[in-house]
Amino acid sequence: MKKIITILVLVLSLSQSAFAECSGFYIMRRKNHERPALDAGLSYINEYNACCLGPDEKVIYLTFDAGYENGNVERIVDTLDKHNAKGTFFVLENIIKRNTDLIIKMAEHGHTVANHSMRHKNMANMTLSECEAELCGLEELYYEYTGYTMAKLFRPPEGNFSRKLLDNATKLGYKTVFWSFAYADWDNNKQPSEQYAVKLILDNTHNGEIILLHPTSKTNADILDRLLTEWENTGYRFGSLTELL
Repeated sequence: MKKIITILVLVLSLSQSAFAECSGFYIMRRKNHERPALDAGLSYINEYNACCLGPDEKVIYLTFDAGYENGNVERIVDTLDKHNAKGTFFVLENIIKRNTDLIIKMAEHGHTVANHSMRHKNMANMTLSECEAELCGLEELYYEYTGYTMAKLFRPPEGNFSRKLLDNATKLGYKTVFWSFAYADWDNNKQPSEQYAVKLILDNTHNGEIILLHPTSKTNADILDRLLTEWENTGYRFGSLTELL
């Protein structure tokens, strides 16, 4: 009997460990503008209605992870407005508090303001109550500072996630959104050249793309007008992530 109990405890322990195991999101790029492939080991995100890719049609979903403003975030918003292209901004507590007018501008200009958590911590192994503090706390802060209701869209900080986090986000009413293209644009002291960035981004454009850009990037702010123009000229429209809800 003791042996059976020991085995059951071990199985339960392993099951809980697997449930809490942290993964870093990634997706394999493909050549010739083919839609990228989600690794089979991460396919379980579909069980939680999470998404990383839109429908197979000429639509691009512009998403931005915005933790703070350095002059480039507002430039990004203005460029989007110039093209009447709507973006989704996954924001943190800091930018809501320090740049409230800019956050209100995003909302009033038809962009989607979404949840990137309060403080950009690794949430993969947080309890439900801890996740609630991060997600619902930001949602409440956003309403307090702007009077607007935050979209029920969540992007895990740095792409770190687990079954446990996906489950918790779902329980809190959030749809988790990853991406189908991203590149190394986040280090302000190591910015890619405009030529390199434009070529890389355009070479990897694909149907239903959910692109992740950091709006603090000077390179991104400098090239966005060119990218939007090129995408428009090749027949792409810019969709809203709320379409995927």
